[in-house]
Amino acid sequence: MSTPLPPLPHVSSARAEALPLAEPAPRVRLPSHGSGVDGEKLASRLRHQVGQAIADFGMIEDGDKVMVCLSGGKDSYTMLDVLLQLQKKAPVKFELVAVNLDQKQPDFPEHVLPQYLQSIGVPFHILEQDTYSVVTRVVPEGKTMCSLCSRLRRGALYSYAVAEGFTKIALGHHRDDLVATFFLNLFFHAKLSGMPPKLLSDDGRHVVIRPLAYVREDDISQYAAIKQFPIIPCNLCGSQENLQRKQVKRMMDAWERETPGRLEIIARALGDIRPSQLSDPKLFDFLGLDALRGDAAAAALATPASDHDLA
Repeated sequence: MSTPLPPLPHVSSARAEALPLAEPAPRVRLPSHGSGVDGEKLASRLRHQVGQAIADFGMIEDGDKVMVCLSGGKDSYTMLDVLLQLQKKAPVKFELVAVNLDQKQPDFPEHVLPQYLQSIGVPFHILEQDTYSVVTRVVPEGKTMCSLCSRLRRGALYSYAVAEGFTKIALGHHRDDLVATFFLNLFFHAKLSGMPPKLLSDDGRHVVIRPLAYVREDDISQYAAIKQFPIIPCNLCGSQENLQRKQVKRMMDAWERETPGRLEIIARALGDIRPSQLSDPKLFDFLGLDALRGDAAAAALATPASDHDLA
């Protein structure tokens, strides 16, 4: 029996070293299907980005039991696929279980996810809870259903995580989701906050991780097309065109067309916060600046000038 490896190091304020999540071998070469996308290079990039996010935020530790929330959309399929690849050669041992919440939406193809998960040999569980009827009964016609739907879904998944002893809950939000959430809070809620790659739930019982935090949505779309995942559309909220999030997404898409790479710059900025350059007195002691100025001046007078200073 091999000696258990130590848990992944917790990340301090300094940038962490990349977790050496080796790529599994042998791998099946991904076809490009005439799209012009190099499937193998794309897969390698996703493995690297997910591995880097896991390292930077200490997402997965030795012995973790990870609940991979699978919705049937491109994001969660990609998250599961990449985590399975990394699991094969990871320096720590962790368990992956796919969990889907069947919300009893009309015409939901109940057979699709079980058939797919059985075909790839992944442990899974399908939860059944009729949140669709609750949402459509409570939310007035024409109003956004996403908030209530999300709360009900989160409650069901959290309850199951406790019952089954999961130590981490993995969600499929990607880089663009993180940026969009920042702008939603900025424009509609007057606060600088977003969707962190790693989160402790309000009750302190769950650690939520977002392994796709560094991954572009366009890359996920291309990867899902190459892998031909059996995508299941959301008929409950997907038909609501006037959502605030869709307004923000249109803005982000226009920015990226006009200035390619702008979203990447914004995403990096979310990880480089300067409290003294903002306006929140709870985060920075603006009232104590005068005293700091006096201390700094005294320290400068007490320090002999260097040759460089005199030049």
